[in-house]
Amino acid sequence: MCGVIAFLTAQPPNRLAGQDYRAQAIRILRTVPLIDGHNDLPDAIRERGGVDSVNLAVSQPRLMTDIPRLRSGHVGGQFWAAYVPVTTMDSGAAVHPAVYALEQIDLVHQFCGKNAAAMALATTAAQVERNFAAGKVSCLIGIEGGHAIENSLSALRMFARLGVRYMTLTHWKTLDWAVASTDTAHRGLSDFGKQVVLEMNHVGMLVDLSHVNDQTMSDAIHTSRAPVIFSHSSARALTHHMRDVPDSILRLVPANGGIVMVNFNPGFVSEAVRTYEDSMSAWSRALSGANVDSATRADSLRVWESRAPRATLEQVADHIDYIRRVAGVDHVGLGSDFDGITEVPERLEDVSKFPDLIAELLRRGWTEPDVKKVAGLNILRVMRDAERVAAGAR
Repeated sequence: MCGVIAFLTAQPPNRLAGQDYRAQAIRILRTVPLIDGHNDLPDAIRERGGVDSVNLAVSQPRLMTDIPRLRSGHVGGQFWAAYVPVTTMDSGAAVHPAVYALEQIDLVHQFCGKNAAAMALATTAAQVERNFAAGKVSCLIGIEGGHAIENSLSALRMFARLGVRYMTLTHWKTLDWAVASTDTAHRGLSDFGKQVVLEMNHVGMLVDLSHVNDQTMSDAIHTSRAPVIFSHSSARALTHHMRDVPDSILRLVPANGGIVMVNFNPGFVSEAVRTYEDSMSAWSRALSGANVDSATRADSLRVWESRAPRATLEQVADHIDYIRRVAGVDHVGLGSDFDGITEVPERLEDVSKFPDLIAELLRRGWTEPDVKKVAGLNILRVMRDAERVAAGAR
């Protein structure tokens, strides 16, 4: 703990006083694609009526993502989350998990095709680089929730053929073969879960360990023959949230070659926000248990929310710094979770703000080669390594 306190209180270097770090960041991002590991725009569009109801080519102030802001943020590649609610697993659910996933994947194909002047699908690192050279944002697809395959390796293989390049093994509900971070069970992957990981290696689909418990993280890292990713997770040593990655797992990542892509969710990057949110949830449960009427509960929670602390861009940078310190600069990236979170850190409100985060790293003394790694080169290397493993398995 003393080491964490010393890390947080250390003053960042500012050797280049007066330099416009944002201008330097933008110059760097013109040479390397910034690739974000997780954005929930597909589900946000679905909730608003579908592709024909949302014109991404113009400003969408009720969203965190649109093409003008992707341009301003110098985003070169985006993993769009094909999020599958765990409620689709319920008996009598209107849509089965696999069908819901197919609809989300189709939605990504639709909005990427509809905006072909600014976007292009990509399934390989080389395609991302070609799209970047052409001035287009690469549309990459990740399934959020392994329940989407409905315990079928055949379904997994077909999702890969549709362009899916990662799958988050669980969401917040434990599966037959993998345990979610919300579960207190100490078990990890089942034998079938290990088969899923190996089949993902075989088809070139990245194994995403955001949302799983610590034992599942460890089991997957030790099982996988390709680098794993955490598409949107931060460092638990700084914010004690079970969705974040503990040091014991961070230390396993380098040997695997994987990457932890830092989440911007305020409760995942600020311990003050996390503890306040926990207190607010407990207060809400207490009011419900006391049979307080809904209007009074709503008023009380609004007061709580008005007093809530705010996460900051600097705290996100703290997590990037910390993961670099523990796992190494080759194993950290960005995984915003934009349009999947309801609150954002100060000065990281939407996809246009990525250069500000890169500028903060530069202000702290990061070198340009290291900034390029966290922006996109690390995840491109992970993709290439996974592609090589898949090619060797055929």
